[in-house]
Amino acid sequence: MEKVSEPNRFELLHANSIGAAFGLNHEADRKADQASEPIESWGKITWRRFCKNKVAVASLIVFALIILIAILAPIISPYSPVESVGSFDAPPDASHMLGTDDVGRDNLTRLIWGSRVSLFVGVGSVIIYAIIGITLGLVSGFFGGWIDMVIMRITEVFMSYPRFMIILVIVSLIGPNMFTVMLVMGFMGWPPICRLVRGQVLSIKTQDYIAAAIVTGYSPLTIVFKHILPNTVSPILVNCTFGIAQAILMEAALSFLGMGVQPPASSWGNMLTAAQSIMILSEEPWRWIPPGLAILLAVLTINFLGDGLNEAIQGDNH
Repeated sequence: MEKVSEPNRFELLHANSIGAAFGLNHEADRKADQASEPIESWGKITWRRFCKNKVAVASLIVFALIILIAILAPIISPYSPVESVGSFDAPPDASHMLGTDDVGRDNLTRLIWGSRVSLFVGVGSVIIYAIIGITLGLVSGFFGGWIDMVIMRITEVFMSYPRFMIILVIVSLIGPNMFTVMLVMGFMGWPPICRLVRGQVLSIKTQDYIAAAIVTGYSPLTIVFKHILPNTVSPILVNCTFGIAQAILMEAALSFLGMGVQPPASSWGNMLTAAQSIMILSEEPWRWIPPGLAILLAVLTINFLGDGLNEAIQGDNH
């Protein structure tokens, strides 16, 4: 290798100095550009990670279609869900793509309207128990002491009984219908999310910025709802997503047992109830396969969606 003379070395050093002075040092420019790039928000980062999960994205699209079908049920349904429009127990044909039930109602129409019931009960019950659980969890975790002890003992009492059996008994006493099922499921479902939020609050309130807010003189309500609650949103979203799937299954189970939505109103659960005889199961599959597949598709879609959301929030995408 040819030895570089002293004048050449001086020229190189001089050139580098000039380049740095006039911004010709590309490495320095690159680092400066990276430092000046705007910082992405939490929502954008989470969405980018979520989009890398193809199964979760497909599940989101399917779930959006289910919601759209439920909203547009009066427009896209070919018939009324409560009126007889054909012969009894008719097999699928051009007029009735999924056949008819034992009183001549169109199964496709009832399947479409059943999506409304399932989503309404599932989302409504989750909203109710989320409001109760989040509020109690925030109060319990932030204030501690005897307030925390009382709330946690009440939570443990609620969690010590089989939830489904208690809901079944209460619904049977009050009277089964869509609103009763939604309210009872909501008021009985808050303990898990309460414990989840409490644990998050206990961790967050030890942070320096919470101590600074307390010293600054912010009121407890301001600290709880402005500084602590936003930092608990991630696990709450994941919990609520899985809660919707569980609520849909529970509503279907209650309707199947005759303690959910009552005929002639349509739900996926009571469609299965009407098709539970041996003759129908063996000879009329169009009566029970569509509602069963609808429940399976809705629950799987929401569960995959929850898994994808959890991975996106935690940053565990591979």
